Amino acid sequence: MTTQTIAEIGMNHDGSLGNACKMMEAAHEAGADIVKFQTHIAEAETTKDAPMPPYFKGEKRFDYFKRTAFTKDQWGILRDRCKTLGVSFMSSPFSVEAVELLEDVGVEYYKVPSGEVTNLPLLREIAKTGKPVFISSGMSNWSELDEAVAEILKLNNKLTVMQCTSEYPCDYAVVGLNVMQEMKERYRLPVGFSDHTLTNYASFAATVLGASVIERHFTLSHRLYGSDARHSLEPEQFSEMVQGIRAIELMLGHRIDKNQIDSFAEMKTVFQKSVVALQEIPAGSIIVPRMLAIKKPGTGIPPKYIENVIGKKARKTIRPDQVIFWEDVE
Repeated sequence: MTTQTIAEIGMNHDGSLGNACKMMEAAHEAGADIVKFQTHIAEAETTKDAPMPPYFKGEKRFDYFKRTAFTKDQWGILRDRCKTLGVSFMSSPFSVEAVELLEDVGVEYYKVPSGEVTNLPLLREIAKTGKPVFISSGMSNWSELDEAVAEILKLNNKLTVMQCTSEYPCDYAVVGLNVMQEMKERYRLPVGFSDHTLTNYASFAATVLGASVIERHFTLSHRLYGSDARHSLEPEQFSEMVQGIRAIELMLGHRIDKNQIDSFAEMKTVFQKSVVALQEIPAGSIIVPRMLAIKKPGTGIPPKYIENVIGKKARKTIRPDQVIFWEDVE
């Protein structure tokens, strides 16, 4: 199974359509299968005095969403650019109105962000589209996640549940790979991983554990303005992650039979050892321990049979440092 990779551009474009397109292109070049945005309609999702998250205090939340929002036509340009590049178009809507906008635009995948898991009316609207849905679990306990999953499954069975820890950046100790395993058993659905650490280690581990999708925040530069740029992957880092995931898939997908080692036959003769003559052994001599040694190469009698050679008679004169074969003794 191929693990899909999501480049979460989110709001790192800072309201610039040009930046958004450049990020999409860079994500595609880095190997992303899906590019993901966030669709905010300020008036529909937040009060004017709602606080910003603790890791981003740049401006008021309402003002930030208002300033960085794209128009329907701009969303259409992003959709078309995705098609041209050959990557899939995903977004996280934060209101019912945002779902309606994305349906008009023609989004391919929906992502339920961690903060919306308990927003059942929104989940129903997303599920009703019939499109594949990915739900992030970062802020939810099992009861809340159970309810959300059940609500979506009433209308839509194209659901992937993603382990996520809503810390930015996320410490290794709270990544929660064990939760991903529990999700598999609990829901019997595809399970993914949304990685907020600053390296690729957790993403690689999640791939080994069977993640069907890996999501990473993506930016052109950590120095860009915005809430997520500092804990996003730059293109080179994302590319390294994708290459690592593909290598892991190749390793996991090819089982090795330890009894099928014919390809190592030449190496075995080079690196393994044989019974050899430590001194000249005249023809007809009875071989004693002081006459023998064990040395490379492994072309003659294997070392484990040295006791069987002792006491035998040399059929011919064996020179010092000569590899001994069974036909040399009787």
